Amino acid sequence: MERTQKKKKRTWLRVIGIMLGLMVLGGGAYVYSVYQSVTNTAEAIHEPIKREKSEKRVEELELVEKEPFSVLMLGVDEREGDRGRSDTMIVLTINPNTNSVKMLSIPRDTRTEIIGRGFEDKINHAYAFGGVEMSMNTVENFLDIPIDYYLQINMEGFKDIVDAVGGVTVTNDLDFTYEGVHFPKGELTLDGEKALKYSRMRYEDPRGDFGRQLRQRQIIQAVIKEGASISTLTNYNTIFTALSSNIKTNLTFDEMLDIQKHYKSAAGEMEQLTVKGSGTKIDSIYYLMVTNEEQERLQSELKTHLEI
Repeated sequence: MERTQKKKKRTWLRVIGIMLGLMVLGGGAYVYSVYQSVTNTAEAIHEPIKREKSEKRVEELELVEKEPFSVLMLGVDEREGDRGRSDTMIVLTINPNTNSVKMLSIPRDTRTEIIGRGFEDKINHAYAFGGVEMSMNTVENFLDIPIDYYLQINMEGFKDIVDAVGGVTVTNDLDFTYEGVHFPKGELTLDGEKALKYSRMRYEDPRGDFGRQLRQRQIIQAVIKEGASISTLTNYNTIFTALSSNIKTNLTFDEMLDIQKHYKSAAGEMEQLTVKGSGTKIDSIYYLMVTNEEQERLQSELKTHLEI
């Protein structure tokens, strides 16, 4: 839903879209007070990692040259005294030359080698074993592509981000009730609490985790859309506070600016991809088994999109 926007007011709300994952929206002029809030937020969410440059990227990534790049989005349920697990893993590849974004959800039960541990396990356990770095390395190995950046979202606090942008609108294709909330088919407008529940349900969905992944992608896209089209900056401090409290990334502020400047056209087309596999139990533990042929199919598609 588009709203009338003033040029000055839309610039940094589009940067919010960048921070949330698309990283391809932007335009307009600098407004000093908003600029200060954005720079403070960018500093607060910036968390570099010890991981060296990806071995799968032969030459240094040059954003100013509009080279395609990738981002791993990790939705983490953080627990007190425990770093938690990455129950949501989404890989975004952004290509400004084809004006397109590909969004691949990796099921958390996918069985693959955990890089740095030397054995196979559920892919989402990589985060519990070794945090962001091990997750990036494991996903790189699974997809055979470089993972350039990460974006970690605290899913429990994600509802604050949804509320900060004024809620989201999604189209629901499955009538269900979850934790006391009924979600009928059709267009739904959700506040933060309902959006979180909408994105978490999986057991009542005949598609299982695949249905949940679809709803997660819907919520993320809806947040980006609202952040880019909101018509007033009266609550920008609330938005930036929600971002600062619930998001971490290795993107620097300068890199965000480069992306805002050189990649804004890549929002022209977004394609959602799905990992296909079959469920099985090993030692009474459920796993999603992905064939070599399916891995190669995904690897080929993403490599082509990244032009590598």
